[in-house]
Amino acid sequence: MTSPVEAHIDLAALQYNLRRVRQTSPQAKIMAVIKANGYGHGMVQVARALLAEVDAFAVARLHEALELRRAGVQNIIAVLEGFQTTAELEQCAEHDLQPVIHQQFQIELLCQTALKQPLAVWLKIDSGMHRMGVAPETVKECWQQLNSLDTVSTLCLMTHLASADDRRSEQTEQQLATFKQAVNGIAAETSIANSAGVLGWPQSHSDWVRPGIMLYGVSPFLGGWGEDEQLKPVMTLTSRLIAINHFRKGDAIGYGASWSCPEDMPIGVVGCGYGDGYPRHVVPGSMVLVNGRRVPLVARVSMDSICVDLRQQPDAEAGDPVILWGEGLPVEEVAEAAGTIPYELLCSVTSRVEFHYIT
Repeated sequence: MTSPVEAHIDLAALQYNLRRVRQTSPQAKIMAVIKANGYGHGMVQVARALLAEVDAFAVARLHEALELRRAGVQNIIAVLEGFQTTAELEQCAEHDLQPVIHQQFQIELLCQTALKQPLAVWLKIDSGMHRMGVAPETVKECWQQLNSLDTVSTLCLMTHLASADDRRSEQTEQQLATFKQAVNGIAAETSIANSAGVLGWPQSHSDWVRPGIMLYGVSPFLGGWGEDEQLKPVMTLTSRLIAINHFRKGDAIGYGASWSCPEDMPIGVVGCGYGDGYPRHVVPGSMVLVNGRRVPLVARVSMDSICVDLRQQPDAEAGDPVILWGEGLPVEEVAEAAGTIPYELLCSVTSRVEFHYIT
């Protein structure tokens, strides 16, 4: 038996969302962020769909970049966590990758390592997120160190916005001012804007923009919806009804007997659970689509299944299609019902789900 759970990846929607980036920041080069397996969509497939239209890709870790190279992706690839060892640094040079420097020890390692060919690097500045990056007051010193090395061919600058998902954020303005002051007098290309920066903070559009979540059709803003930003969902997660049962008023459903039937009613069982990546903590009353119509979940999410109230779908039959999120049911809505963010849901789809790519 094949898996009832399928992830349908609409590559045309992905390309449409990329065009939205172009429309919003037409003067900037685009570094498409495809880390974490393309936000759960399939990193190599996403890269192949975008490679002709983007200027670069960004991943978090070296092994992701190497996977892209093995798949034949020749675009610029930035490694956001950079390198941690001499061996990793040498691999960056060997495979023409662009590591991000965010700690002094990386600069020292680069100074101590003889590379067969020079490489382009990015210097990341901590403008206020306080996660990774060199302190603003050390930027010019770090720049001079790196710029003096024969092993560095090109040096660019970047930072990351912590609160751009809030259009009223004062922190974003502060970070932009901090970054501007830190790089004053340095002639180099810069990158600031993430997806929220692309859509909500035009003053963050510098030489490069780094869209991530918006490429996949999801709003980067607090409480936002992709369609509000003229984005199209890329992943639609589907399953089907695998059973329909009829229970009496008062019958308890599922683990813990935490939900009981308020009247005699049909209960559908959908072949999808947290073992497939559906969020375990989604609350009863949250919606799925059965035959294109909304029906509420009941009881607890199980590893392999969820239960739904079919009173509004009395003619439903086993085998009927179910949409868990995607076309017609925004992943943002499901994430809110689970007390989490869409990023987590998309990245949590497991390996037993069958992926289908639609061009």
